Amino acid sequence: MGLNEHHYAVTVRWTGNLGEGTASYRGYSRDHDVHIPGLPVLQGSADPTFHGDRSRYNPEQLLLAALSQCHMLSFLHVAVKHGVVVTGYEDNAEGLMILNRDGSGQFQSVTLKPSVTIDNPEHTELLAQLHHEANQVCFIARSVNFPVHHEPTTTTAA
Repeated sequence: MGLNEHHYAVTVRWTGNLGEGTASYRGYSRDHDVHIPGLPVLQGSADPTFHGDRSRYNPEQLLLAALSQCHMLSFLHVAVKHGVVVTGYEDNAEGLMILNRDGSGQFQSVTLKPSVTIDNPEHTELLAQLHHEANQVCFIARSVNFPVHHEPTTTTAA
């Protein structure tokens, strides 16, 4: 494996067999555990609309979280390269998924809404460029087949 290759592994284990497996559509739970070596178990399920447990993470939320995390990490990297000191970052991301008549579905779009705090007001105008650059290098955003929009806001530290 070269430096240009990075391999990731997770184990997803279904824990929702209620005794009869998938003998009926409502006869099983969508609960599952996501195991990543060395990390706490992530408890997953389906979206409640699809008979999932609302107290567990669903794949749609995790996809949205992955996009938000990736943009944030890419943005912080790009900020350092441009000499912009970020002192706070919070994103209230939203995703739109549509269902098709055949029961399939897909994300239509994601909108990231990062609120970034910087220490120097002179850098405010540069932030739109930094968000664009971050989107260009974000591994997850580059891997999805739907648009990832950005509605950033910027404040300066008092």
